[in-house]
Amino acid sequence: MNDVIDREPAYDPQDLERLLVARQNAGDVDGMTALFEPDAVVDCGGGRLVQGLEAIRGFYIETNASGRKFAFGEQRPALICGDLALTSTRLPDGDVTTEVARRQSDGTWLWVIDRYSVS
Repeated sequence: MNDVIDREPAYDPQDLERLLVARQNAGDVDGMTALFEPDAVVDCGGGRLVQGLEAIRGFYIETNASGRKFAFGEQRPALICGDLALTSTRLPDGDVTTEVARRQSDGTWLWVIDRYSVS
């Protein structure tokens, strides 16, 4: 049986972080991946970069299999300039994430660049 998952879109760039954590908690790797543009790049830490949806999906499969859980943190107000937004969150462990999102033609937002820790 192929269940269709109704996923909330991000109509504000600040929705992306919340949706990512909620989808990880639900075990929805495809939903996590759906928050990125097709050619997005993710800095996984330790000098490892992944680019494109298949590579990002693979990273989230590995992350979930390892038991690593993303946490809600203190999200900073997004800086928006036209169709681009800079989002950032200070995580409970003190790490700071930074992301660049782009407004899509339907008014939703997707990440194009994601760096997990700038500490």
